[in-house]
Amino acid sequence: MSAKRNREIWDPLVPSHQDRNRARAVPDTPQTRSPAYRLAYDDQDFLCREELRPVRLQLELLKPELLLQESGIKSTVVLFGGARIPEPGGVAWAAHNETQKKNLEANARYYEEAREFARLCSRHSLQAGNGEFVVVTGGGPGVMEAGNRGAADVGAPSIGLNIVLPHEQAPNEYVTPELSFNFHYFAIRKMHFLMRAKVIAVFPGGFGTMDELFETLTLIQTGRMERVPVLLFGREFWSNVIDLDFLARQGTIAPDDAALIDRVDTADEAWKIVRDFYAL
Repeated sequence: MSAKRNREIWDPLVPSHQDRNRARAVPDTPQTRSPAYRLAYDDQDFLCREELRPVRLQLELLKPELLLQESGIKSTVVLFGGARIPEPGGVAWAAHNETQKKNLEANARYYEEAREFARLCSRHSLQAGNGEFVVVTGGGPGVMEAGNRGAADVGAPSIGLNIVLPHEQAPNEYVTPELSFNFHYFAIRKMHFLMRAKVIAVFPGGFGTMDELFETLTLIQTGRMERVPVLLFGREFWSNVIDLDFLARQGTIAPDDAALIDRVDTADEAWKIVRDFYAL
C-alpha cells in the first residue's frame, strides 16, 4: 500500500519510478552496462531516436498540460512580443547599429506597458481566485520578461514557455519556477500558448512575434479557435508592419477580418477592451 499512498485511484501495479530506481541499483556487469538493458522510458538515447519523434511530441504536449491542470490554471492572458526590447533605461543589447539602438530604446516604452498590462490582468486573477487570466509569456527577456515581472509585482503566478534556441534563452527570473517549461518543438509550444488563452496581447517584435500573431488570427478566422480579444500594442508600430485593410481591399481576406484585432497604445486601454469583452 505504501507505494500507492499519493494516488487517488487504486493501482496494484508497481510504479514505474520504483522500478527505475531498482534497475539503476543492479550489479555492474557487461550485461547491465549495455544500452539494450536500460528501461525504455529511462533511456535518453532511445527516446531521442528519430523514430520516437511521435512519442516526444506527445510527451511535450502532455507534461505541461498535466502540470498546469495540477496547478489549477484554467485560462491565460498571452503576451507575445520581442525579446530584444529593453526596459526603459536598459541596454539595447540586440542593436547592430545606431539606428537600431535608437529605435529599440524608443520602443522600451512597450516593456512598461506589457508590465502594467500583466499587473492589471494578474490583479484581477488574484481577486477572482479561480485560476483565470493567468499571465503566460515565452519566458525569455524583453516583453516576455515584462509580462512575468508584472505578475510578480502583484504576487501572482505566471507561466513561461521557453524553447531551446542556439543563442537564447534562459527563463527570466520572474517566471514562477513551478510553471517554467522548456520546449523542443515550436508547434507544441504554440499549442500551449493558445489552449487556455482568453486574451492575446501582441507587442512589437520580430519574426517570432508575427508568426504567433498570424497563427492566432488564422485559427480564429477559420473557426478553429474561439474569438478572443487580440490586442496589438503600438498603433504606429503595427501600422507600418501590417495592413489588414489593404488585404481586405485586395480580396485576400474578408472585409470584416480586419476587425479580429484591436489596436491599443496603453495597458489601461487594453484592459478596458478585455473587461468589456468578458463583462468583468
